[in-house]
Amino acid sequence: MYTAQNYKRLMGLEGFSDKALETHFTLYEGYVANTNKLLEEINKILVEGKESSPQSAELKRRFGWEFDGMRLHELYFGALAKTGVAPNPDSALNEKITTDFGSFANWKKDFRATAAMRGIGWAILYYDKLADKLLNVWVNEHNAGHLAGAVPLLVCDVFEHAFIIDYGPKRADYIDAFMKAVDWLKIEERM
Repeated sequence: MYTAQNYKRLMGLEGFSDKALETHFTLYEGYVANTNKLLEEINKILVEGKESSPQSAELKRRFGWEFDGMRLHELYFGALAKTGVAPNPDSALNEKITTDFGSFANWKKDFRATAAMRGIGWAILYYDKLADKLLNVWVNEHNAGHLAGAVPLLVCDVFEHAFIIDYGPKRADYIDAFMKAVDWLKIEERM
């Protein structure tokens, strides 16, 4: 069984109201609870010998949505800190960003543009280990559009629930607050 992580340490995070954070934490906890419920149902169907049923197929389809919703929120919250930590200019990650994007400023401009695209979803900085390449990617739904085998390093939630309480439709202001709160030591650890 999966256990919801406690992100209360983020309460008081600059640019994020406690109300918005509490709402977001509750949503995340729902993904964890639903992941566990679906696993129980899938196992029950297996024990009953109904693994080829339409019900089983639908549960497995839904599982990807709930599981990825859980994990993406963990990556999102796990990268934030009350005092954002700037990227280390001498880190392997910063060197890779500079190699792949020309400069950190270019990467940031591209990531922000990805996060600001119309629609709901996620902006994700992925590391493709096989090609040794960093990529800024838009993912519409939790369970669709991920790069197989690539490691999500930085995850920005751009579903309305992440910003609408504090910023209304001003997503760019939310992205500013998010970027200021990133703990780049965590992102470097993920690479």
